[in-house]
Amino acid sequence: MILIKNGRVLCPVTGKDDIMDVLIDESRIIQVEKDIKTGEGTWLADKDVAVIDATGLVVAPGLVDTHVHFRDPGFEYKEDIETGAAAAARGGFTTVVCMANTKPVVDNLETLEYIQKKGEATGIHVIQTATVTKGMAGDELVDMEALAEAGAAGFTDDGLPIMKEEVLLHALERAKELDLPVSLHEEDPQYIKQPGVNMGKVSEQLGYGGASSEAEYSMVKRDCELAVRTGAALCIQHISAKESVEYVRQAKKQGADVHAEATPHHFTLTEDAVLKYGTYARMNPPLRTEEDRQAIIKGIVDGTIDMIVTDHAPHSKEEKDRPMDKAPSGITGLETSLGLGIKSLVQPGYISLIKLMELMSTNPAKLYRMIPGSISEDEPADIVIFGENEEWEVKEEEYASKAVNSPFTGWILPGKVHYTICGGKIVYWG
Repeated sequence: MILIKNGRVLCPVTGKDDIMDVLIDESRIIQVEKDIKTGEGTWLADKDVAVIDATGLVVAPGLVDTHVHFRDPGFEYKEDIETGAAAAARGGFTTVVCMANTKPVVDNLETLEYIQKKGEATGIHVIQTATVTKGMAGDELVDMEALAEAGAAGFTDDGLPIMKEEVLLHALERAKELDLPVSLHEEDPQYIKQPGVNMGKVSEQLGYGGASSEAEYSMVKRDCELAVRTGAALCIQHISAKESVEYVRQAKKQGADVHAEATPHHFTLTEDAVLKYGTYARMNPPLRTEEDRQAIIKGIVDGTIDMIVTDHAPHSKEEKDRPMDKAPSGITGLETSLGLGIKSLVQPGYISLIKLMELMSTNPAKLYRMIPGSISEDEPADIVIFGENEEWEVKEEEYASKAVNSPFTGWILPGKVHYTICGGKIVYWG
């Protein structure tokens, strides 16, 4: 048994925000009360109870990241399922949803089952999506029914857009019948001269072609209209442009089942970061302007954007050390996400901490048809314990991930994670 004493229990599902104790037995929470006694004369007196003193710390449902790349199978030199899960646990995450652009891609049962089996041995919940189209070629739909029956959490060709409207329409219709989401990477290549950097003042300064925001918002407009038409659950991934936020806002007003992700890098940094961090700030979609960043924050505040995800995208140092036009896009994010959410959203007063927990736990779980975590009796013991304003330094040598490709290395962040508990077992402490 584990007894968490004197923590600030913060639960977006129940609205609970109070100093309480939490008692865990095996994989579940069995008691949430003030001042649970363990001494002589109590029912716990002869039990083996490990006590965690959470005085001054927050006790919240384990975080859920529904957009990660663990690179396994096919690119294990960047990351594998074990190291990705370790990075997740260090960041406070008890559940992750992996994207399907592995090698081979997850368009078949064999690859899906391989990842599921490896994920089961990690100590956290590793959930897997399947691709929308075979080989991520954008032409022919996968056997969505068979993949769903085998446990695929949803469908995404993340990394590539689905350019053929008719293909996506059929996918949304099938996904609606299966009651599973389709998540979309929105970048039309006709508006991209060179990927990874916003087409604007910084790309001009670098003499680099860049990617226009129209690459994103033109596709968001089309796909929000398809969501209105089909009623399917659709997620706009890693939103970056102010126009995209507005299209999602309008689609929601029309009753569409549309959702949107924001990443910590998109609500924390702008295109200017490329000048400071080089390829470590190269990503798809790119960091954009301050106006875009503020539009993303406004979308988070008013509920247009309902999830914070990392798009955890590990790459090797050798790959990121290449020139801008030869380096891959993406950054690692699992170990800095909570701290950046507090630093960029909570501390400036945009949202409350309980709202951040909703964005990082409750809402992502709901989209992918999971029961959201709750600090309540008889619920699974998936819990993160952290110091809201306790600062820590992001050090390269301390990453649990194989990869260190982050512009946030060296930053001082709040939100130090002390414990991550998954299924009643401590999977990270620090």
